[in-house]
Amino acid sequence: MRVDLRLRIASVKNDNKDGNPMEGLSATPKTPYNAQAQSSVDQAGAPMRIFLHYLAAMVIMPVYGIRVCPFIETLTPFQVAIPIVAVLTAQLMLRGFFYARFVENAPLNAQVNRVFWLELSMFAVSSLIIMAYNEFIYGFPFIESGLKIFFGVTGLGFFAASDLALERERAIARKVEHESIPIDPEDNYFPMTRKVALFASVSITMLVGAFMLLVVKDLDWIIRVQADISLHEAQASVLKEFLFVMIVVLPHTLNIIHAYARNLNEILGRQTSVMNRVTLGDYEPRVPVASNDEFGVMAKHTNTMVDRIKERTAELSRTRDVTILSLATLAETRDNETGAHILRTQRYVRALAVHLKDHPNFKDELDDETIDLLYKSAPLHDVGKVGIPDAILLKPGKLTDDEFVIMMTHAQLGADSLAVAEQELGSNSFMRYAREIAATHHEKWDGSGYPNALKGRDIPISGRLMAVADVYDALISKRVYKPAFPHEKAMSIIREGRGSHFDPDVVEALDAVEEEFKAIAAKYKDEHTEAA
Repeated sequence: MRVDLRLRIASVKNDNKDGNPMEGLSATPKTPYNAQAQSSVDQAGAPMRIFLHYLAAMVIMPVYGIRVCPFIETLTPFQVAIPIVAVLTAQLMLRGFFYARFVENAPLNAQVNRVFWLELSMFAVSSLIIMAYNEFIYGFPFIESGLKIFFGVTGLGFFAASDLALERERAIARKVEHESIPIDPEDNYFPMTRKVALFASVSITMLVGAFMLLVVKDLDWIIRVQADISLHEAQASVLKEFLFVMIVVLPHTLNIIHAYARNLNEILGRQTSVMNRVTLGDYEPRVPVASNDEFGVMAKHTNTMVDRIKERTAELSRTRDVTILSLATLAETRDNETGAHILRTQRYVRALAVHLKDHPNFKDELDDETIDLLYKSAPLHDVGKVGIPDAILLKPGKLTDDEFVIMMTHAQLGADSLAVAEQELGSNSFMRYAREIAATHHEKWDGSGYPNALKGRDIPISGRLMAVADVYDALISKRVYKPAFPHEKAMSIIREGRGSHFDPDVVEALDAVEEEFKAIAAKYKDEHTEAA
């Protein structure tokens, strides 16, 4: 009974259900983006960074105020520190409430910006409260004293906001990567290049501004005390204050630069990793779209590109597989007794190859990709039969010696036809294996086979595997010149041919997977096949 071509094409589509790599890669399910369910962003290490930023502000601001403001200089360190520590502590305590309200419930693509602006705004508000306190309690002037406090607190807030926003960006990237939650970058995103330029501009402005405040204050101080100190003492004092500013600003600046570099390294690392895997033919990985900037857009378009490559590759693979089956079935139309022969033999080949992939004599040539190519190439092993005259191919009895000589030419005919296709299409693995199998599946281990009397390991692995698969299936199938043999008799005949007809290692592999052979024969059985 002939197996319909539609059944074979269906087997190509459904083969993955029984572990078959025949089908192209399936589409990776995408997790829908939920803009309101992002409250669990993991920020390991963020609490410590937050505490350090607030502690630094509590320590630096009293010293800064005394250094730059002649009015604050008149207070004791305790009086200077009390309002600063109290206000920043209150800010730290209220921070969780504001984050839960304005950051955690926001879409992922908006959280980084919200962290920055919320943190900066809280520091700015705290500076205004400290300014108001000093003016109300001590009568310090708003312009001459208050703006210096505002400049200092807000400046430290800028560094804290930048660092914590970058930390949030890293946390979101990890969440997106682990949970496959895509971010859709906005059309009017704020580019990373502008972020870096803005940070550099603000940092330079703050540094120059701090130096200018110090110069103004120091000039006023020198005028007032010039009679009491030497020029050397004045220079030393000014240099100490300049050094203080550098000690404050430089570590903060380097920290942000390091944070930017770390984020860029992670982003580009993910991009490079995915592109490397795609280059190697793995179309499953995706670049996490984890930032609302040009890198997010780049990741988004990279994923779209990979999806399209995957779809086209799968389409080409399906077209190739169906073409192979069509050619094999065309050849089979000239032989009414082969039935599901090509479906069974290609699965036998795969079963043997999978078992042998770790064998010392095979591991250098058999990997998953090669096994898949062998599996897909196997149906073309008898394509050369299209060149055999009907009188010989369809003869209902045993062939004469002369007829058998003509029948033997089908191996070379198939190899030659595939060689022509290989020459036109270019030598690739698929065509090479198809040609090898067609040419060598009737070669024998002892050199008595045809068409080239190859011997031992001169026979390609593809031909050695196909030889066992082809003979086993012929033995358990009914032919005009013989009945279908039971599995045990077929196994006995193949074992007898070990070291003469067949590669001993392949026969040993058959012994190991004989139950799998029986299962394949039963699943793809036709009325002329003995599956017992």
